[in-house]
Parts: sequence; C-alpha cells; structure tokens
Amino acid sequence: MEIQTLRLKKDGRELKHQGISLKKLKLFSVFIFSLFILHFSLTPVSHASHPLITDDAGTMGKSNAQIEFNFEFSYDKERDNGIKIKETGTEIASFLSYGIADNIDIVLGVPYQWFRIKEDGVLTEKENGLSDVSLEIKWRFYEKDGWGIALKPGIALPTGDEGKGLGTGRATYSMFFITTKELEPWTFHMNLGYIRNENKHDERKDILHASVASEVEIIKNLTAVVNIGAERNPDRESNTHPAFILGGLIYTINENFDIDVGIKKGLNKPETDLALLAGIVIRF
Repeated sequence: MEIQTLRLKKDGRELKHQGISLKKLKLFSVFIFSLFILHFSLTPVSHASHPLITDDAGTMGKSNAQIEFNFEFSYDKERDNGIKIKETGTEIASFLSYGIADNIDIVLGVPYQWFRIKEDGVLTEKENGLSDVSLEIKWRFYEKDGWGIALKPGIALPTGDEGKGLGTGRATYSMFFITTKELEPWTFHMNLGYIRNENKHDERKDILHASVASEVEIIKNLTAVVNIGAERNPDRESNTHPAFILGGLIYTINENFDIDVGIKKGLNKPETDLALLAGIVIRF
C-alpha cells in the first residue's frame, strides 16, 4: 500500500518540477491497458503489497485486518538557473486495513515526513511533521477465472501543514480502477486513477494516474516485483509528467507476516531521482 502523494509547495515554490507530455501520458495509459487485457488464466486473485505503488484488487475478507509500516528515503538532485539543488526526504507511513465485508475493505493511512533542501550546499529548507491522512474504501465487484476488478474511492484530509510543504491545505479526492490477473507463475496488476487535487498552492486540480505491476515467486516465500507508472504533473507551468520504475523483493516469513525492500528510480527529471523502500506487513 502506498499513499498517492502529489508534489507539494512551500511559500509558493514547487518542491519538484518537469516530465512526459500529457498526450504521452494518455497514450501510456491506453498502452498499458492494452497489454494487461491480453492476460487470461484460471487461478485465484492474489494480493499485491509494498513496495509496489500499484494496488491490487484483492480484499482482506470480512473481519480480517492488517497493518503496514512503510519506510521511504528519497534523494533528488538538479540544477535550476545555475544553482545546484539537492533534496532529501524520509517518510514513515502506517496503514490499517479492515475487511468490513468479504469484498470491501476500509483503509486508513497516516504518513509522517521529513525533508531537507540545500542550494549550492547551503541548507535552505528543513521541515518535518504529519502529512495528509488518507481514508479509502476498496470494493472488489468482480472475481472470476483469475480476474479481480475493484474500485477504490478515497479522501485525503488536510492534516499536514501546507505552509511547511507537508500538505495540500484542502481535502483531496480520488477514484482508482484496479485490475488483477494471475497467469502462473506471474501475477499482474493495473491501476488507472483520477485525483481531484484541491489545494492552496495554485496547482492543477485534475491529476491522472496510470501504472502496471507484476510479481513472481522466484523461490519459496520470496517474491520479486516490478512496477512502472506515470502521473500528471500538478505544476501548471509544466506539461511533462513524472514517471517511475520500481523493483523489489517481498519475503513471507509466515502467512501473517511479510517484510519487503525496493528501489524506485525516476525515468525523467520531474520524478524523484532515487528512493529506497522498506516495509513490514502484519495480518490478524
């Protein structure tokens, strides 16, 4: 599970900017949907996990629950008008998921962030604090022949301090269309999403998301994952959009406990250059 985080501003300045064109983003969405729709099989739907950003269509089952603790360290470096800008950030996020029905989950996400920005080696910004808390509901409305299809509406509450670059300042809303398909030994996931980015930073309000992921068990209890995706840049001055690729491993210690690690790489300038990911999942 991963919070859909938009680039934030502090004192009116975008903390991250530039990427792929909106036209290319739309073509990318159509392309990955076309690829995904090719996969048909006859096995049960499985669950995706951190470090994947792309969600799965699986649900917990009635009265089942899990808690995730996810860690991310990010690093980004660029030049702007001859000034060398280096940004580092850390996020610790916890997610509590509970099955209110066999095919419906409610998910609460609570992130805490730290970031530092240096310009030509001089520290110019340093903040930390609670970011925007999210609440989502996942409804899996179709499950047959190895296919799972779900909708996930959500809201992010303005609990972060927008003046410090830790939140948007207003409640944001989202809707994601999620599909999962098993084609043994592989499992595939696809997300197409819309985020209504209400904010106090003069950012774009209509954000599109497209991503696909795959996972495969390489040895008993050890699963390799890969993820690629893109999202519309909230910066109104840029018509290019952040894109990423991610790889990682998930180790299942037992049916109720997983640990994971991952690396996320930016595919273009607006996306964060590099992020290191780690997490644990406890089911009960």
